[in-house]
Amino acid sequence: MSQGAVSTASSFVAAPAVSAPPAAVALRDLAITFALKTGETHCAVSSIDLGVAAGEFVAIVGPTGCGKSTLLNAAAGLLKPSAGSVSIFGDALGGLNGKAGYLFQADALMPWKTAIDNVAVALEPQGVPRGEALQRAQTWLGRVGLKSFAQRYPHMLSGGQRKRVALAQMLIRDPQILLMDEPFGPLDAQTRQIMGNLLLDLWAANRKAVLFVTHDLEEAIALADRVVVMSAGPAAKIVGDFPITLPRPRDIAEIRTEAAFHAIHKAIWACLRVEVQKTYAQGGEAEQ
Repeated sequence: MSQGAVSTASSFVAAPAVSAPPAAVALRDLAITFALKTGETHCAVSSIDLGVAAGEFVAIVGPTGCGKSTLLNAAAGLLKPSAGSVSIFGDALGGLNGKAGYLFQADALMPWKTAIDNVAVALEPQGVPRGEALQRAQTWLGRVGLKSFAQRYPHMLSGGQRKRVALAQMLIRDPQILLMDEPFGPLDAQTRQIMGNLLLDLWAANRKAVLFVTHDLEEAIALADRVVVMSAGPAAKIVGDFPITLPRPRDIAEIRTEAAFHAIHKAIWACLRVEVQKTYAQGGEAEQ
């Protein structure tokens, strides 16, 4: 080699491998088993492998009794795995999930508190002074379209309005993960669409990881980035994982009229229908 030559072998340095960021929620080989009064056990879910990336919206559908709510409770730290693991942003979950907000199907508002107080109370565990908590609660009531309803008590609000208060109560804490269990189930069809669009607007403004349980397949498709299908129980498993390629932003009512929506619905329903039929053949046991 001449004196002026440069060794090409030493000119190339391998770039360091870039690892993917940890999932916001990772359920790995998860099983949940309950003890029965008879002394026997009931396996609600088994061999569950599910990851939800930061900022990803994942909906779970499945027949009654398949353990959809069980998965949310495991992600919230309310249920301890019988086998497998739950990790949150790469860390093993060993108790309640402090990075998650949980929106239940049933109202969890305190009837003796006004709307603004129901929202502000979520900041008490963080030690936020009451004056600041009320200011922030008023801001969140404005974001969910209830600015002028701050002094109303829950019994003075409609079902949709109570859900908006509950949504503000969850989001005011700025959780990194949203766990939502049939949150719009009791509402009429029109209010569900309004609440769905509101949720999408709030999510788009500051994307959180969302794990959303619903019995409504159309709702799941309209909202989510992915729809996960669970099998019939007992020992329910994930039998389908469908990416939703519909463009965002979405309008709940308009997106349901598009041909692409119906094609996705047909594909997922072909998978889901088999599991629903199995559940009915078993007698439709109550969901865990």
